Amino acid sequence: MLDLAIIGGGPAGLTAGLYATRGGLQNVTMFEMGMPGGQITGSSEIENYPGQGKVMTGMELMENWPAQALKFGLKHEMNQVKTVVKDGDIFTIITADGKQQESKSVLLATGSVPRRAGFKGENEFFGRGISTCATCDGFFYKGKEVALIGGGDSALEEAVYLSKICSKVYLVHRRDTYRAAPSTIEHMKARDNIEEVTNVDVEEVYGDNMGVTGLKVKSKIDGTIRDLNVPGVFVFVGRDVLNEPFKQEDGTFLCDVNEQGEIIVDLKMRTNVPGIYAAGDVRIDAAKQVVCAAGDGATAAVDIIEYVG
Repeated sequence: MLDLAIIGGGPAGLTAGLYATRGGLQNVTMFEMGMPGGQITGSSEIENYPGQGKVMTGMELMENWPAQALKFGLKHEMNQVKTVVKDGDIFTIITADGKQQESKSVLLATGSVPRRAGFKGENEFFGRGISTCATCDGFFYKGKEVALIGGGDSALEEAVYLSKICSKVYLVHRRDTYRAAPSTIEHMKARDNIEEVTNVDVEEVYGDNMGVTGLKVKSKIDGTIRDLNVPGVFVFVGRDVLNEPFKQEDGTFLCDVNEQGEIIVDLKMRTNVPGIYAAGDVRIDAAKQVVCAAGDGATAAVDIIEYVG
C-alpha cells in the first residue's frame, strides 16, 4: 500500500514528492503520463523565480527538479489516473490500464489547461494556425504578423515573446483594460511592434486547406468589422482545471469543488475529506506561479507526513 499517491508531475507534485520522501514516507508514487516538469516547461522566459538571477526558459528551470525528487525515494509511474475511489480511510487509485493501487493519502496536482475561446473557426483551425503555445509554435511565424487573443498575464507575456520573433503582433482583447500585473503591461506597451486591438469581439478565424489566413473582429463601440490578415492566431483566455481524477461515476466529486471545478482547500492544502489534498493550479485561489505551486506541494507534504504517520 502507498503512503501517498501524487497525481501530477509539475512543480507542486515534484515538490510534494521531495518533501514527503525526504520527510520519512516510504512508499510515495507520482503518477505522471509524460516527463515530469509540468506545463511551465513550455514557457519561453522566466525571470521571477527566487534565487535565479538570470532569465531562463521553463525547461531550464525544471531541468533538475525530477532527479532531486527521485533521489529521496519518490517513484514515478508513467500512467494516467482515471479516478480515485474512497473506501473508509483508504483510497483506490485506478489508472487507465485498469490497474488499481491503494493509498493512505492522495494529492491532486494536475494543474490546468488552456481554455478554448469559443469563436467560429477555433476548432476547425486548431493546430493549423491556431495555437495556445507561443513557445511551441512562434518560430513558424518568424518575420510574419500574428494575432494574440487575451488580456491576462500569460497573454501579455506571450505577446512580448512573439514580438521578438514576429514582425508584428495584434493583441486582441474584449476590454480596454488588462487583467495583468502593472509591470507586465508596461513591458508589453514598450514593444513598438505590438498593436493593441481592444474593445472587440472575435467574430471568426478563417482560412483554407493550408491553414489560417485571417481573423475578423467586431468593435463593441460602433460594430465595425476589422479584418486582420494573419497566418497565425494564439489564444490565451484562461484555463480549465484538470479535476477528472476526483470525479465519481455519479458525476459528483470526491471532495468539495467550487463553481469552476477548482478543488477547495484550506491553508494546509487539505480538502474536506481527510487524506485528500490538492496543490497548485487545480486548487482554489491559485496564483498560477511556479513558486506558489512548489510552496503548495511542500505545505501539503508536511501535513500529509503527519496525517499518515
